[in-house]
Amino acid sequence: MIDYSPLIRRWRGGDLDRWAAALPEQIDRGLSHQRYGDLKHWLAALDDLPEISVDSVQLNHSRVGADAVRRPGAPIMEQLHSTLMALHPWRKGPFELFGLHIDTEWRSDWKWDRLQERIDPLRGRRVLDVGCGSGYHCWRMRGDGASEVIGIDPKPLFVVQFWALQKYLRDSAVWVLPLGIEQVPAQLPVFDTVFSMGVLYHRRSPLDHLLELKQCLQPGGQLVLDTLVIEGGPGASLVPEGRYARMGNVWFLPSTDTLLGWLRKVGFEAVELIDVTTTSTQEQRSTEWMRFHSLADFLDPEDSSRSVEGYPAPRRAIVSARVPGTWQPRHSPAQSQQ
Repeated sequence: MIDYSPLIRRWRGGDLDRWAAALPEQIDRGLSHQRYGDLKHWLAALDDLPEISVDSVQLNHSRVGADAVRRPGAPIMEQLHSTLMALHPWRKGPFELFGLHIDTEWRSDWKWDRLQERIDPLRGRRVLDVGCGSGYHCWRMRGDGASEVIGIDPKPLFVVQFWALQKYLRDSAVWVLPLGIEQVPAQLPVFDTVFSMGVLYHRRSPLDHLLELKQCLQPGGQLVLDTLVIEGGPGASLVPEGRYARMGNVWFLPSTDTLLGWLRKVGFEAVELIDVTTTSTQEQRSTEWMRFHSLADFLDPEDSSRSVEGYPAPRRAIVSARVPGTWQPRHSPAQSQQ
């Protein structure tokens, strides 16, 4: 069911030809059975998904999903539920397939609501979503008119989840690739908008990450970035010793002033703070579809304004920035939405 050949063929001979040439080997490595022992079980679940006729697809609703005029009977729905549950945990969403609500750990629609009206319109744009998980925001971008959306995430479970959803959403303009930003060819300025949401604080060198994102944008293209921040003025930044909110791979939490300064330092223009929100236990929580510990378990039980380690509780900023130059709309027409 996982087949990237249509995308590779589409990219051949165009401005993404260099990436198309590297993509087969990257996909083989990103979906390697030798590296990921559980992959065979996830792929088996993918093969077990029931065949269901789709009458409508919802990409611009809070619950991205598909539906049918005549919904499947109980046995098919039970098969759908158990097969999708075999791909637990589901982190980003929510989704709804034929009335089945996939209640993910994150209410990712809340983040989309915060930024949707504050960024440049996506209609006709080619978009890159870095660290996209199962692709929830990719579909929201497509629902807002993006002509092509490429998500990248190195975790194969999330990639298989994307393909499980794609079985029913069936949109040839949305793809999730099993790789990280390091595998995107350097100096490939072909994207109109680049999203990096929930990635920067996992990078040992945040400035290098910003430069990697900048290299993917055409002149005048927009970066939309979401990351953890702290309160403070210019230059303030927290480097946690050990874990932060029980995450072991958190390196830098800047103040918003520091973050905006980083963006200007690496050459972005029109740097703007879109939103700052303290993450609540209603936005990130354990559910049937993500039964592991979540935010409530990462906060001090006596003081929810602090993490269990004593650091400030998770607080996220969304910022926008642009590459110097004048953005030119694409000449090719956007593909029709389903």
